[in-house]
Amino acid sequence: MQELEYPFDGALILQKKRSLKRAFAEKSGLTPKKIAIMSGSTVGDIKNIMELFLLENGIKPEFHVGGYSLFYENLVFDDGSLAAFAPEVIYIHTSVQNIAQWPSQNDTADEVEAKLDAEYRRFEQAWKAAAKFGCPVIQNNFDQPFYRLMGSMDAVDVHGRVNFVNRLNAKFAEYASKTPNFFLHDLQYLAASVGIENWFSPAVWYAYKYAMDTKYIALLCHSVASIIKSIFGKNKKSVILDLDNTLWGGVIGDDGAEGIVLGKETPAGMAYSEFQAYLKQLSQLGVMLNVCSKNEESIALQGFERADSTLKRDDFLCFKANWEPKHLNIAKIAKEINIMPDSFVFMDDNPAEREIVRREIDGISIPELQAPEQYISAIDKSGFFEVTTLSADDKKRNEMYKQNLERAALEDSFGDYDDYLRSLDMHCEIGAFDALHAERITQLINKTNQFNMTTRRYSATEIEGLINNPNYITLYGRLVDKFGDNGIVTALIALKNGTQADIDLWIMSCRTFKRTLEHAMFDRLVAVCAQAGITRINGVYYPTAKNLIVADFYATIGFEKIHENADGEKQFAFTAFDGYKPQCTVMDTIIL
Repeated sequence: MQELEYPFDGALILQKKRSLKRAFAEKSGLTPKKIAIMSGSTVGDIKNIMELFLLENGIKPEFHVGGYSLFYENLVFDDGSLAAFAPEVIYIHTSVQNIAQWPSQNDTADEVEAKLDAEYRRFEQAWKAAAKFGCPVIQNNFDQPFYRLMGSMDAVDVHGRVNFVNRLNAKFAEYASKTPNFFLHDLQYLAASVGIENWFSPAVWYAYKYAMDTKYIALLCHSVASIIKSIFGKNKKSVILDLDNTLWGGVIGDDGAEGIVLGKETPAGMAYSEFQAYLKQLSQLGVMLNVCSKNEESIALQGFERADSTLKRDDFLCFKANWEPKHLNIAKIAKEINIMPDSFVFMDDNPAEREIVRREIDGISIPELQAPEQYISAIDKSGFFEVTTLSADDKKRNEMYKQNLERAALEDSFGDYDDYLRSLDMHCEIGAFDALHAERITQLINKTNQFNMTTRRYSATEIEGLINNPNYITLYGRLVDKFGDNGIVTALIALKNGTQADIDLWIMSCRTFKRTLEHAMFDRLVAVCAQAGITRINGVYYPTAKNLIVADFYATIGFEKIHENADGEKQFAFTAFDGYKPQCTVMDTIIL
């Protein structure tokens, strides 16, 4: 929805909030989430506008709103209402207006330090109370005070409010860096991005107790919603880039590689070079870069051979430079790297091309591009790739997908699929959940959509609670082959129920599906169940728009379909323990 894309008009969104919400009524495949907003100031329209941005990102929120300015009391002294709500996210909406103890000019340095510590401890107590609910907690840091009593010295002197805020923010950041499932929302940066005098309106505060001018409510809500959708695996995964007047200035087919605008010689050249450097850094976070350009490939590649081109051909997974319609090339890229088209951000300077792709590919994000010096903001401020966790596997994602393309090329040279699989020299490592891998397992669970039988999500706290829990069977799997280590790519959780086991979750990265790791995981599940005296394994499939590829997966590994309702939900049972033979025969399995 264009009104909810950056740059957006906050006043217009407030005005149209009801009609915008109605537009989502027919949207399918939304993930329900319970979100508690703990108030440090007025949050009425914050809740309403946040709902829009969450709906836009595929999340259907149900809200619990705490009492006005009672964030501390509602968390530390919960009357039972928050526990009954059972939040899946807690957002603590506080601001500089919630600092209770400010330094006085008459305070000694020790007295200022005591106030700083008391202020921090008050928030820390609220965070620890919130952590008991076992869900992600999001906390604003502090925007700057709207006046400086001592001018610039306010940032230096221990009595200055600016100094006090900066030191509190540093303490908040340190806590966030050490605390799993706790996320800092950078209100300080958000306010600075529009300017303190614009962000905070004394008139609005005195009249309505909103901690920011109402026209920036949408900016705040978009920023918090970006964190929430990242936590639940709703980030984009890849940027698809045009070339001419997108990665460089000019048309390489007309101007030649030496004639395109790039480098430090001109303002425009510096803008394009900075944009390339930004994309390079994104790729180091695991964001995949691809090219889709109307060009001759051999000519287009010459642009990346320039010494002043930060990006090189090897920085891209797929390189589609031809004269085919761009939406068809994007569909081919999606198929080749095996991700959904709605995982892409498409960047093209041509508004006609943007409109065609927007019309032809549902869910793809397409920023509006103006001048090249604004290209970075078009991605950065849209929150497409908001980082909430960053694992070693994330940083290796591009290399992993390149290896997958090599595997696909090898597959084409074989006539027999099993022979191809054996040629990969695969082995898998399967173990029970442990503390060492808990963060990666949680991340995988919350972002996997295609091979996902039940669409169940687990928080970090819930995963930690399953470790060594005798009531559950937990398995994770890593896959390694001659091209490289795919990392941890699959996880399974089953609840023991007497002589039965109910599979509550089974997910696998689409990168490794149909390479028989799924069979190795099931072989191990059968063995663990047999050791525990279990004689029946129950599996459920809940359909979504993205997991249709596994609708009948259970039937392919020996389950019997017991029931199917009109919505496509299916129940399966496996009882064939006697004489069971391992189904994975093309790789070695290492049990950890």
